[in-house]
Amino acid sequence: MVQLYDKESLLQDASVLEAWQQQAFSAFIDKMSDKEHPFPCIPGQTGFMQNHLRYSFIDDLRTHDAARQLAGLMKEYSSCSRDTGRYASLIVFIHTPEDLIQSSTVEDFEKLYWSLMNETAALDEKEWPAHIPQNPMQNTWEYCFHGESYFAYCATPAHVRRQSRHFPCLMLALTPRWVLLEVNDTTSFGKKMKQMVRERLKKYDTAPIHPALKWYGSADNYEWQQYFLRDDETIPSKCPFHRMLGLKNRKDS
Repeated sequence: MVQLYDKESLLQDASVLEAWQQQAFSAFIDKMSDKEHPFPCIPGQTGFMQNHLRYSFIDDLRTHDAARQLAGLMKEYSSCSRDTGRYASLIVFIHTPEDLIQSSTVEDFEKLYWSLMNETAALDEKEWPAHIPQNPMQNTWEYCFHGESYFAYCATPAHVRRQSRHFPCLMLALTPRWVLLEVNDTTSFGKKMKQMVRERLKKYDTAPIHPALKWYGSADNYEWQQYFLRDDETIPSKCPFHRMLGLKNRKDS
């Protein structure tokens, strides 16, 4: 059974975790605590420092349980996220055995990521929020589950040039939209934050800032393109998210 953890409880007693889980959590601490090379996402780093983040672990994406586990986690998280702090996010570490790491490219992990997000969406017990378009080619679309909308970041072991998207195992950072409401181009806070994050990205990655990184709601913005950034500057020719197809397949089965 999967469950949510906070940083302080895991720091006090990590013995509740399996070996790969301990390694993943330790790597995350190292990444978020590095002062010489600070992680570019300032809200995420602040959430880590202030214990606003929640953590969990799910099985290898090649198993049938991963989507079910993620769906259960997101349902549970939606009921408590607003109580965890202003800079809330759900960090999900995914078991990534060595054979998968050695045999997979960034594009392979991209396919696994979108397969997981599609399968998880098909398990949603709630209707898609009325204020969020269901078509990902609209500029205010974003991933929704259990009535909450999220920025659904993914990191993989295969990323090299884009270290901001590298992690020893597959990792998701699911940030509720309400956390990011002030981070937009209509506020001085948002503009300053964007500038600071971009300056950090230039130092953190050897790849240039990805062209998909734009403001939520901008006319030329598509959120799905930002969730999984490739190690180069390319973008998939079409959106890999097919929630409606997943729901149809579930009903037909």
